[in-house]
Amino acid sequence: MSIYYSGALKRSQGIVSAIGKELKRVNLNGVNRVTITFDPFAENVKSTREFLFLLSTPRVVLTNPKCVVKTDIVCNRQPAEVKFSLIESAQEKLKVKDVRLLSSNLNTLEILQLCNRHISSAAPEEEDTGKVLTKAEKQKIAGAGKKIQKKK
Repeated sequence: MSIYYSGALKRSQGIVSAIGKELKRVNLNGVNRVTITFDPFAENVKSTREFLFLLSTPRVVLTNPKCVVKTDIVCNRQPAEVKFSLIESAQEKLKVKDVRLLSSNLNTLEILQLCNRHISSAAPEEEDTGKVLTKAEKQKIAGAGKKIQKKK
């Protein structure tokens, strides 16, 4: 007689893998500015600094190159905070102007999950350009561009 198996078929890859999965989902299209405020001498600031580092990765920056990431380093024992200033369409969708995360008691994974839940979900949908060009059409367009450059 066999024993009924319940549970996962494979083990979890750990916290680093979970952070990587959440980081792939981050979309800053609905954000004008991200302001990260922390006191470097506070005890619970490591996760906020790690989140600041993860926001500067090339994949996240490419989601919205116009988004400004500003860091405020204070020395007044203020709790760590991440503030997202939203664009108008995201403000209408969420019905708020800014989203603030008090990150002093959160770990990096939790900050990323909250960012994805509230910020990435409010990002405006990308407009599909529609027609897919064939290789011959792409070459035709590229050839026309070269002819215009040679005439000048």
